[in-house]
Amino acid sequence: MSSVVAKSEEQQDAEAEVAGFHNDLGPFVVAAETTRMAMVFADAKEPGHPIIFANDAFLALTGYAREEVLGQHFNFLMADATDAGALKRIKVEFEAKAEVGTEILYRRKDGTEFWAGLFANPVQDKSGAIVQYFASFVDLTKHKEEQAQFKMLIDELNHRVKNTLATVQSIVWQASRANSDPRAIREAVESRLFALARSHNLLTRENWHSAGLLDVLHDALEPFGVTDGRSERLVIAGENIRLSTKAALALGIAFNELATNAVKYGAFSNDKGSIQIDWTIEPTSVGRRLILSWQEKDGPPVTPPSRQGFGSRVIERGLTHELEGTVQLDYRPDGLICTMNIPVPGIHDG
Repeated sequence: MSSVVAKSEEQQDAEAEVAGFHNDLGPFVVAAETTRMAMVFADAKEPGHPIIFANDAFLALTGYAREEVLGQHFNFLMADATDAGALKRIKVEFEAKAEVGTEILYRRKDGTEFWAGLFANPVQDKSGAIVQYFASFVDLTKHKEEQAQFKMLIDELNHRVKNTLATVQSIVWQASRANSDPRAIREAVESRLFALARSHNLLTRENWHSAGLLDVLHDALEPFGVTDGRSERLVIAGENIRLSTKAALALGIAFNELATNAVKYGAFSNDKGSIQIDWTIEPTSVGRRLILSWQEKDGPPVTPPSRQGFGSRVIERGLTHELEGTVQLDYRPDGLICTMNIPVPGIHDG
């Protein structure tokens, strides 16, 4: 505000009346001045209901000096003075028709905006005429921030639930497509859901911000005895790069599929086979790519399948459709090699 508003004679009289309050109702005025709740008196007889009293809490809330506030129209702090809905709610407050106050968006002297709960009551003289309005303000900034945070969390939860349900739907559909035996379908679905649950548990421990690639690998392979009996036959080489939640879920399921196949038919189905997993990050014309290799050797002789299996479809769906990557399954006689090529996952991508 560039200048102090000139005061009319009527307003000067109103201020004199407040000064009278100070003398006649000393304890009340002192309490109003020192309370932590922001309070003002406004002149009911003047157009715009100019402010004739403001306590220290109001000045602290708004950033104005007292001389900058006195004489200003009651609504001078509104962030949008043309907001018809807010103006109507304030009018209802002045008429003492509201039961729980109203929320108004205001602007401080430094330009920052804040929400405040407005509670107003008319002040009558001995004849019953309304001469002033008494208003108090409750800073709702923290409450509004918490509301926004809560909404963001709900939106994020809805997003995750939809993604999870889509993954579950795909797993069930592919399992029923690949098998006709209800028991086989149940086993196929259960094993994939357990893998999905483990990835969810890992991300929950990380507050769903991101997850390390090494952590995803260890979590996915643990049920297959990697930490008890097969760990010496597993070699992992690569940095623990951070993955987005989407990438962590997709790769967790992919590793589960590869490990399941290795235990049933591949390098972990005998006592000699081993698996080497490594990855690098390579720059390309379309951005950095994560190139991950899963290579098995010394297992039983490998023959290419006559048709695409359930596990390979699950891997391809996760990496191709979810991460916009590619996966190559090379069934070499001496062991399967799976090469994954995906965009370097950003931690905010899923």
